[in-house]
Amino acid sequence: MMLLSVLQANAVVLDIGANLRTVDDAARWAAQAGADVLLTPELFPVGYAPLRLRSELDPAALPAIRARLADTARRHRIALVYSLPVPVRTEPPSAGAAGWHISATLVDAHGMEILNYAKVHLFGNEEREAFVAAAEPPAVVDFHGIPTSLLICYDIEFPEAARAAAARGAELLLVPTALSAGFEAVPQVLVRARALESQLTVAYANHCGSEDAYAFGGGSVVAGPDGTLLAEAGDAPALLFAEVGTEAVRAARNAVPYLRERRPRLYREWEAALLREPGHPGGIGA
Repeated sequence: MMLLSVLQANAVVLDIGANLRTVDDAARWAAQAGADVLLTPELFPVGYAPLRLRSELDPAALPAIRARLADTARRHRIALVYSLPVPVRTEPPSAGAAGWHISATLVDAHGMEILNYAKVHLFGNEEREAFVAAAEPPAVVDFHGIPTSLLICYDIEFPEAARAAAARGAELLLVPTALSAGFEAVPQVLVRARALESQLTVAYANHCGSEDAYAFGGGSVVAGPDGTLLAEAGDAPALLFAEVGTEAVRAARNAVPYLRERRPRLYREWEAALLREPGHPGGIGA
């Protein structure tokens, strides 16, 4: 078993010092409570405001932010998941940066990066204008004996993304998010459904309060592999805790073997047939 902590808080857009202090304080409290890892919200160190970040954030500042977050992990002896913009490099490297991904990184209690992920599904016009959608599948690492993976925000609303992590062996899915108020069905329905249908634990960390033009509803959750909530927050700042492990995941997968009994080759055939139907409203790109 592992004790997981989830930060729900209000960031200040581009007040990096204040945001890093919030993360540091949360890491200290979580470590004192015995937590092994702290999950923080999407883009929390810089605040969530895609167009302002794209126009005002100096990419040269990012390595120093990463170094401070790694130092937080080392000093408090707690692993940390944080989310930042990351430059997209073109080939050859001399071509320079072609834009930014939204990334998530897991560092261990020594501050070493052990897992990275870039957001595949961008939400809304501002994200699509400010960032570039990634295409790499979620990777999985052994973390405290638990196969662990990352997604970011809108990704978890697609069954295929969570299933891709589960199919690669993930039993714990850590999801930084920036979910606006008014979309409470996402943590209360979709996150729980993703946990149940892929039979893994999903931790989902959201902002709360207002950041520039964005109002966030909080509602961070940890959902178990049977879809039940192990922890949930309201709309105010909070630090959630939940014990997670492999036994509940494996019990769920043995009871109802969704992963073993899926038929991916057949599903691909279904999609290929759909794409061959001219003008079909369910076709990709229709």
